Amino acid sequence: MTLQRKSILVVAWVFMALSATKLTAQKRDDQQLLHVRETVWRAWFAGDTKTVEELVPTDTIVMSSGEAKWKNQADVLRTCAEFHANGGRLLRLEFPRTEVQYFGHVAIVWSSYVVETEIGGKQSLSSGRVTEIFVLQHGRWTNPGWHTEEEK
Repeated sequence: MTLQRKSILVVAWVFMALSATKLTAQKRDDQQLLHVRETVWRAWFAGDTKTVEELVPTDTIVMSSGEAKWKNQADVLRTCAEFHANGGRLLRLEFPRTEVQYFGHVAIVWSSYVVETEIGGKQSLSSGRVTEIFVLQHGRWTNPGWHTEEEK
């Protein structure tokens, strides 16, 4: 199955999930969800591929501004390991603004982010927006997709 077809199926699945809940966002306690979101980000920067693999499913789709290629779980795991192998360190991770919408077992997390890293003694600061999809399966949140847009 091509990546484009997978993307269409994911969008259709999310639309069906939203339709099944009458497109009404439900209020919930965000603590567990936002803990998982933070865990995914921090695990990636720490090179913790085991945790990333547990929380980012095989059918994940990732889109990032400025990158023509969409990524999947294998790409996420590879870039995680590469960042860590190159001596990358996370210095700061902030989400200044976050809004969460729940649709049944699906949550959409809208955030602004600030990330400061260091690789080889060189510090880098980036900020932008991220839209993340989380799915509650077997009592546990997973993160099967996101789109990041870095501010210029």
